[in-house]
Amino acid sequence: MSKQLVSRLLGMFRSRTQVGADKFGNRYFTRVEEVDGVMEEKRWVEFKGSDQDQTTVQVEWICWLNGQRKKAPTPEELAELEARRERVKQNIESHKFSFADVAVVYSKKKEEEEKKTGVRPVKTVGKFESPNLKSSIPQFPDTSLDQRKGHDELSRSKDGSDTEDATVDTDRSSEPTGTGATFKPGTWQPPT
Repeated sequence: MSKQLVSRLLGMFRSRTQVGADKFGNRYFTRVEEVDGVMEEKRWVEFKGSDQDQTTVQVEWICWLNGQRKKAPTPEELAELEARRERVKQNIESHKFSFADVAVVYSKKKEEEEKKTGVRPVKTVGKFESPNLKSSIPQFPDTSLDQRKGHDELSRSKDGSDTEDATVDTDRSSEPTGTGATFKPGTWQPPT
């Protein structure tokens, strides 16, 4: 190795600053160096031992290493977060339910609600049933049985030829008719 390379490597190690360590013994460092005329902060971790298990790096340190946080996590912060994680684990263990337990509780609450209100739930629409569209008909008060008969019956003249009846402006068929100035929009009709 050249003397210049060795002195540069030694300089890098001397200029580094340890900012912290985690519970696994991993140590975290930083140094400021010039890259293309700009001073940049470099951050890295040195793993304890030769294992270099990256899964031992805690989330807070990962955020610091990636520059998502400006300051390194403090030992107090890490201890507080570790205690919180432990409380969450204990909470999960003490409140474990199976899906069957939840279903039984849910069905019992449903039955109690039905008894209180006296209202039984409406059956849901099945795969092969068509929806009940009678509730949408009152939304269209202009629609009468005559209007639902279709465009053919309304537009036929007495001699049997198809012509537009200009006197029937209020009647609309389910299909639009005409073009340009004679255009008449159709109306939406529920499927039968």
